[in-house]
Amino acid sequence: MSARTAGAGAGAGAAAAAAPAPRPAAAGALSRVLLAAFALAAVVDLGSLFAGAEVGHRIAKPLLMPLLAAYAATRGAPKLLLGALLLGWGGDVLLLGDADWAFLVGMGSFAAGHVCYLTLFGLRPASVPLGIAYAAALLGTVVLLWPGLPAGLRIPVTGYSLLLAAMAYRSGSLGLTAGAGGALFLLSDTLIATGIAGWPQPPAPAVWVMATYIAAQYLLTAGVLTQAYGERSTAD
Repeated sequence: MSARTAGAGAGAGAAAAAAPAPRPAAAGALSRVLLAAFALAAVVDLGSLFAGAEVGHRIAKPLLMPLLAAYAATRGAPKLLLGALLLGWGGDVLLLGDADWAFLVGMGSFAAGHVCYLTLFGLRPASVPLGIAYAAALLGTVVLLWPGLPAGLRIPVTGYSLLLAAMAYRSGSLGLTAGAGGALFLLSDTLIATGIAGWPQPPAPAVWVMATYIAAQYLLTAGVLTQAYGERSTAD
């Protein structure tokens, strides 16, 4: 999936052209306020899940991605990053419901977000051994989970897992921060899949799912913003 010569140069040039301009002090202050609000919503959400306070979770969870997207916007984030975060918000809201259709549509919203991330990562070179490791992990996970998944979810979950693993692998092309975010996103959704398949779960599984997901989206955002500023600086 990676091109190591002309494609990489084109991807870097496009990102540099879209890199944010220097921000005024007021925008910097707003960024800090929004990031603090995101952190507070994360603490409330995880604390509510740990305490079994469903109302707190239902209030805090839908606030997470809009706050993170607003923070990213004040940092001059690329539109594809904002799209990925807001599609994640759509998935978050839909997955608050228990209906099968809500789960499938929510998974589709996350899948569209992964497409945004993949498009954003472009054709930057990525580690071949890492790609082999992700492919092996994907194949092993799907094979092991398949018997435990409901028949109607096997194909959708497999297709989604392929897209998610591709996103996680390609995220490493932006550096360690974004790569860690991609890996945590894969871990979070794997925890969800193992729960659906009836596998043994860690204590407070919902806390682990959300903690890894929140960290994943933040690290992906931070990695994209760092790369954008770095490429702008190099271009200048």
